[in-house]
Amino acid sequence: MRDHNTLARSAVAAVLALGLAGGAASVAAADMEKCYGVAKAGKNDCQTANSSCAGTAKEDRMADAFIALPKGSCDKIAGGTTKAPGQ
Repeated sequence: MRDHNTLARSAVAAVLALGLAGGAASVAAADMEKCYGVAKAGKNDCQTANSSCAGTAKEDRMADAFIALPKGSCDKIAGGTTKAPGQ
């Protein structure tokens, strides 16, 4: 019986730890912004006019490819904008 209790406590601790880590990831994501027009070819985080996959920018500084940066950083980069083309 003792082994079952130890196993159950370990499982509960693991679930709680995952829940706390997930909460931290959401907070971190909330502090990020999409920065368009600054990604190096093949280094975009996601989305272009022709693709919805990361790493698909075909050339440096494609206007419709973005990378995620801490909020406020994009405005400090020459050519960077937080608005997608056409917005």
